[in-house]
Amino acid sequence: MPTPSVQPFLWGTATASYQIEGAVSEEGRAPSIWDTFSHTPHKVERSETGDIACDHYHRFAEDIKLMRELGVQAYRFSISWSRILPEGKGKENARGLDFYHRLVDELLAADIIPFATLFHWDLPQALQEQGGFCKRDIAGYFTEYAVLTAERLGDRIEHWIMLNEPSVYACLGHAIGVHAPGLTDLPSFHATTHHLNLAQGSALQALRSVNARWKLGTTLNVHRGVSADGSKASSLMVQRHNDLWNGCFLQPLLAGSYPRDILPELEPYLQSGDLTLIQQPIDFLGINHYSRSYILAKPEALLGYEHAAPPPHLPRTSFDWEIDPDEFRDTLLELHELYQCPPIYITENGAFFKDVLSKEGRVHDKDRIEFLEGYINAMQEAQKRGVDIRGYFVWSLLDNFEWACGYRPTFGLIKVDFETQKRIPKDSYFWYRDLIKQS
Repeated sequence: MPTPSVQPFLWGTATASYQIEGAVSEEGRAPSIWDTFSHTPHKVERSETGDIACDHYHRFAEDIKLMRELGVQAYRFSISWSRILPEGKGKENARGLDFYHRLVDELLAADIIPFATLFHWDLPQALQEQGGFCKRDIAGYFTEYAVLTAERLGDRIEHWIMLNEPSVYACLGHAIGVHAPGLTDLPSFHATTHHLNLAQGSALQALRSVNARWKLGTTLNVHRGVSADGSKASSLMVQRHNDLWNGCFLQPLLAGSYPRDILPELEPYLQSGDLTLIQQPIDFLGINHYSRSYILAKPEALLGYEHAAPPPHLPRTSFDWEIDPDEFRDTLLELHELYQCPPIYITENGAFFKDVLSKEGRVHDKDRIEFLEGYINAMQEAQKRGVDIRGYFVWSLLDNFEWACGYRPTFGLIKVDFETQKRIPKDSYFWYRDLIKQS
């Protein structure tokens, strides 16, 4: 196992392009699948869209000033593929690249290290119309986009994250259908799972050949399952969930294989050499964690199971996600024990609680502070037990567009009034600022 690093620990925060940028049709940007999905009736709560979101495209300097006052040393953001390549391939959009040039320059001027995610679910709609991640040629398109973007910005960005939570994109977007592109089709889900891995491996290999100085990694949502009812059937589905959600992305990357029980479902999409290409060396592994999943066997469901609510007596967030810092610690320890993990960054961790603006114009989000304190303590316990963790990024900097739930869930350290775009730092913002100062 790797020896724990003595490098400085990075405290940061995170966002994603479609969730905050807005400006969806400005300066050459073309629609992504989330533009299409959010404008489709009944797909997003209250028919909300990311058309304006936090208007970060125009207000990024204000947001970076807030980050600087917060004291974060790093910022994880994602790049909009359709802002760089409106058709997903072909001619680049210089005006879209200019936005990210300005953003990165502003971050560096504030002494904040940029961590850029290349794909955070907002596939160009033009590529989706050609089959998206259901088609094998997406690996080449993604690699071309990754190389172009890194070549243009890589003189100032050292840390590159290939994919964000491919398990969520594959499952919620192609099996359950509650995320873009909204498919409920088992072959599409299996194909997408493999092609995400293939695209990641191809891009890692290409970027490594362009510039050996870059620090390359990816971000996985590690979300372990537990039986919702204690039945034998649900226990069997727990293993299936763990294989589909975690093992299908961790195992090919870190061990060069797919889980044995899932392999027959993926074999139609595998070609000779694929697993070798997928198992690329990475400089770091990003881990997103929110809660574990309660699994209930349901034979008629597409995957054979569904996700159930946690038992009512357990503490939970306003999203009905269980609060269990010990599960976070144990997940990190299990990763450390099962795989030869590279250094780890916690690239997302946070919670939605129903925030209330007080009469004096403050947000006293005591629940969020308690959540973050518990999970950070759990992470630090895992560090003491040998897990090489190099940084922690709170999700999220800002209240934002939370996918199919629209603007209802508020995860931010900073409240956003979406009518006026006024930013209001919450008590958790000041708590995190003080934590960073004391670290």
